[in-house]
Amino acid sequence: MNFDGISEFVYVAETSSFTQAAKRLDISTAHVSRRVTALEQRLNIKLLYRTTRKVSLTQEGQLFFQHCRNLVDGVEEAERLVTNLQQKPQGHIKLTAPVTYGEQKVLPLINNFIQQHSEVNVSAYLSNQNVDLVEQGFDLAIRLGKLADSTLMAKKLGTRTNYLCASPLYLEKYGMPHSLSELSDHSCLLGTLDYWRFNEAGKEKTIKVSGALRYNNGTGLTDAALKGLGIVQLPDYYVKEDIAKGNLIPLLRQFQEPEEGIWAVYPHNRQLSPKIRTLVDYLDEHLKP
Repeated sequence: MNFDGISEFVYVAETSSFTQAAKRLDISTAHVSRRVTALEQRLNIKLLYRTTRKVSLTQEGQLFFQHCRNLVDGVEEAERLVTNLQQKPQGHIKLTAPVTYGEQKVLPLINNFIQQHSEVNVSAYLSNQNVDLVEQGFDLAIRLGKLADSTLMAKKLGTRTNYLCASPLYLEKYGMPHSLSELSDHSCLLGTLDYWRFNEAGKEKTIKVSGALRYNNGTGLTDAALKGLGIVQLPDYYVKEDIAKGNLIPLLRQFQEPEEGIWAVYPHNRQLSPKIRTLVDYLDEHLKP
């Protein structure tokens, strides 16, 4: 069987770009284009729509890609299995994580990891935006909550819980809400969204809330709640310590959302790299509840 052009086609299909595919394969864009064109001619099928702005799959190309992706994965896995058995983690890792979770949880663990694996170096970019890992050349992302459907690999590292809470000072002054409908009578400290999520009778329920403060920063919202400025809904890593100390009081626990996942996400071609595999296993071990 002739495999010429298969890997080039798969990477073009994944990245929607001949240029990005060439970068991943470390060959010229012209070479990628020639190989894909030759593949189409050999099959006598148009696999890709090409414009000056975009590359996309034809219907036949989509079907062909689904099978070829598994084929390329199998070859890459076989190659890495035989070449990586004796390799130790080494080289550069470029990763991204949410800002506060990255500061509090991920970066300290990366520092510990580097102490144990001196031949690995890491660049970390903290952002609350879901960056395109393939397009921007990231090896790994830490993501929170529900994952969007994609061709990326994912491993669950742990969970987080959102808490609705307020300070004793606020509750003494304004009283404690006993139902979701009562939240409209309270000062709610807003993040980037206009609503909060709850669980009612086993189903997700969103409640539109309002208040005098809106921050895109959980630390600022926590401080506002501690100072009695309103009710807040935040993940556990912002408020868990203050809840334990009694500085914040959990509210409406009967409507609390189920735990959400904390994930390591990475492109297919990173899954068996010793440096990525070892780091993901390390994070998995230390981020489990």
